[in-house]
Amino acid sequence: MDEKQPIRLVIVTGLSGAGKSQAIRCLEDLGFFCVDNLPPSLIPKITELCQQSNGKIKRVALVMDVRGALFFDSLGGLSEELGKLRQQGIQYEILFLEASDAVLVRRYKESRRQHPLEEDGSVLEAIRTERKRLQELRGSANVIMDTTDMTVHDLKKSLISIYQNRENGENGNYFSITILSFGYKYGIPLDADLVMDVRFLPNPHYVDELKYLTGLDSQVNEYLFSYEETGNFLNRYCDLLNYLLPYYIKEGKTHLVVAIGCTGGQHRSVALTERMAAELSGDYKVQVHHRDLHRAKVEGEP
Repeated sequence: MDEKQPIRLVIVTGLSGAGKSQAIRCLEDLGFFCVDNLPPSLIPKITELCQQSNGKIKRVALVMDVRGALFFDSLGGLSEELGKLRQQGIQYEILFLEASDAVLVRRYKESRRQHPLEEDGSVLEAIRTERKRLQELRGSANVIMDTTDMTVHDLKKSLISIYQNRENGENGNYFSITILSFGYKYGIPLDADLVMDVRFLPNPHYVDELKYLTGLDSQVNEYLFSYEETGNFLNRYCDLLNYLLPYYIKEGKTHLVVAIGCTGGQHRSVALTERMAAELSGDYKVQVHHRDLHRAKVEGEP
């Protein structure tokens, strides 16, 4: 019998219309062996075949969603099969994709496709039913990705950051961090693991020559860090993250979203996000995303 080789297994799931098709195409480009709409009972068989591929298949991505309606009436089937994997010593990750109800409805209207759970013509009710059914699975996810404000390019960039081969990837260190700036006026990011409010810092909006600049501009940075509390906060929050991150890794977390918020997502959150990423990038794989910067450039931060 062929010797079994360790594999990296990613289970891709989430809400219909949230981007699973784009995600699986991206993972396939990254060298994952991908299977779409797989019944849970076949998970052990697929993983066994991949383990016996003499190292030809090292990364596997399996898509499971409500198209397997009988399974998703109960999570028992998937839980049972995942339990079998754990007993066999096979490590796995769950990637859960979601988006807001309004965006999902719009995507279905634009694509003119029917939602898998749509029975009475109400797309919104089907989405709400699906969200409720998947609530427990979402709670078990290693990575939760909210695609509400993402383009296809943004989604691909995030997936590459998390799942691409890295120098230490074969040793099992897949942990990465996304530091996200946002404006509270546009809502808190749904996929954030940690949220920090930096509206206590001096606001460059009220300085005429800085009002229409952003946290990417040196003048704004110089203004913010001329105040002692800005540097003190940055140092203390980075110390906290450096303390917490090893524990997240120990618990099996593979991706952490740290959200930094100010009023409009233009000045303070952007500047702090950039500085924080620079502080942490020496020890971790870090990517930066400024969710609301394109809005703030037009409107200005109140």
